[in-house]
Amino acid sequence: MTSTDKHYIKLPLYRKVNQQKGKVRNVKKIAIVAIISFIFFNFNLLEANAEAPPEDYGAKGALQDSSITLEEALTYALEDEYLAQARYDAIMKEFGEIKPFTQIKVAEQRHITALLPLFTRYNINVPENKASQYTTTPKTLKEAFEAGVQGEIDNIAMYEKLADLPDLPQDVRSVMTRLGDASKNHLAAFKKGLTQYQ
Repeated sequence: MTSTDKHYIKLPLYRKVNQQKGKVRNVKKIAIVAIISFIFFNFNLLEANAEAPPEDYGAKGALQDSSITLEEALTYALEDEYLAQARYDAIMKEFGEIKPFTQIKVAEQRHITALLPLFTRYNINVPENKASQYTTTPKTLKEAFEAGVQGEIDNIAMYEKLADLPDLPQDVRSVMTRLGDASKNHLAAFKKGLTQYQ
């Protein structure tokens, strides 16, 4: 067999190997595209699955309720604190441990700690914390600060309404007033943060 014959035998074999490598590369590309698409689709699906809070949940519920009992007052307040914490958790997960979100999240835990003994004292069941299912992640830091501003505006309005309820026990009224005043500081911090995006 001459060297020319060997060359002709190797050439089709070489082409065949290269064709196989090309097919493997194409399969890898398709697999990578499929994986990326799957992750992107499922991430968007999770975002889309965040529900709007029910009408009778947190500050929004309190602000439209025309006849609030002690149990409802405490429940609305605690739900709104849960909602604030979930909102700030989502923001920090997306954008990192940034101020003032880190400090205000700690403050929201203090608000929860102030409310919980009132549930025990008045023999009221503590509501389950479902806030994370009602929370979406802002796409930008500007949106994050805007969400913080609106959340605190609603929170302050809720506490002012609850503190003015007739027949509210004095210890509950005192906590509602104190938490509403603290939320004014949160609002100021978020407004200040928002100015850098305007």
